[in-house]
Amino acid sequence: MLTLWQDVLIVIGSIGGALLFWWIVRRVWPPERRRLHNEITGWQISVLGTTYAVIVGFMLFAVWSAFQDAERNAESEASCLINLYWSATGLPAATRQEIRKLAADYADEMIDDEWPAMRDGRLTHNATLIIQQLWETASQTQSLSASEQAALEQAMSEIGSVSEHRRIRQLQSEAHLPAILWTVLVIGALITIMSSCLFGSEYPALHMVQVITLALLLSLALAAIADINRPYQGTVHVEPTGFENAKHMFAVVDRSQPPK
Repeated sequence: MLTLWQDVLIVIGSIGGALLFWWIVRRVWPPERRRLHNEITGWQISVLGTTYAVIVGFMLFAVWSAFQDAERNAESEASCLINLYWSATGLPAATRQEIRKLAADYADEMIDDEWPAMRDGRLTHNATLIIQQLWETASQTQSLSASEQAALEQAMSEIGSVSEHRRIRQLQSEAHLPAILWTVLVIGALITIMSSCLFGSEYPALHMVQVITLALLLSLALAAIADINRPYQGTVHVEPTGFENAKHMFAVVDRSQPPK
C-alpha cells in the first residue's frame, strides 16, 4: 500500500507529466493550428470528462461503502465481545472468570497483534486459538440452574457472533479493486488529461493552470481510491477503537462487579 509521501509523489508526478505533455503538444502542434479544431476537441473533452467523472464517482462510492462496512463490522465484533463479557456474569465463578480472561486476551490480541498484521497484509491465528478456548470453556459439561443455562446460551451466541465477524473482517482485509478496474481508472485519467492539452487556447498561462488543476484533481481522486481500497492498510484505515473501548469497559465491569 502507498504511504502518505508516496501519494504526494504520485500527485506531483502526475502534474509534472501533464505539464510535460502540454509543453510537447505546444511545440509539435502550435495553439494557432489547434484552434481550428476547438469545437471537436471541446466536444471530446466534455464527453470524456463526463464519462470519467461518473466512473471515478462510482469507484469512490464503492470503496468508501466497503470501508464503512469494514468499520461497522469491526465495531460489531468488539460489541459482541463486550456482550460476551457481560453475559458471563450469570455463569458459575470458574467459568465466568475463564471466559472473561479469554475475552480480555482476545481484545489484547486484536490491538497488539492482529491489527498490525493486517496493516502489513498478513493474517494471524492466535485469535483463532482464543476463540477455540472460549468454545471449549463454554461447552464444558456441568449442572447449571435455569438462569445459568440462559446465561451460557447467551455467551455461546456471542462467541459465535465474534467468530463470524472475525471471518468477515479477514475477508474484508484481503478485498480490493480488480486490476481491470484500475486499468480503466488509470487509462481514463491519462486520456482525459491528454485531451485537455489538445485544446487550442489563446492564453497559454490559463491553459496551463487548467491542465494543472485537472491533473491535481484526478490524481487526488485516484490516490483516495487507492488508500480507501484496503480498509485495514494504507494511510486511511480502520482503527481497533472498538477493542480499546472494550478493554476500558472490562476494567469498569471488574471494578463494579468483582468476582465472587
